[in-house]
Amino acid sequence: MQRLAFSAALATALAAAQAQADMTCGARNDVLAKLAEQYKEAPVGVGVASNGGVIELLASDKGITWTLIITAPNGPTCILAAGEDWEASKPLALGQGI
Repeated sequence: MQRLAFSAALATALAAAQAQADMTCGARNDVLAKLAEQYKEAPVGVGVASNGGVIELLASDKGITWTLIITAPNGPTCILAAGEDWEASKPLALGQGI
């Protein structure tokens, strides 16, 4: 049930993000190159969404900035969210809260 709710929330967030005029999308290699050049970000995590899209989290070496992107199965790569002060954490044990 939690996975379904997360998938629905992600789909809603993606639809809302794509509707924004300032949404940044493009070829994956171009998006990665721009984030590497402008923010010194590189992929630090990856996952496959229920729709077959690939979700990637990029962060700068010292965690100053981060960006979350999605690449559609047969489409562009789009920025979903971005921010500052990224901090990697150890995986939580099942049932352990944040």
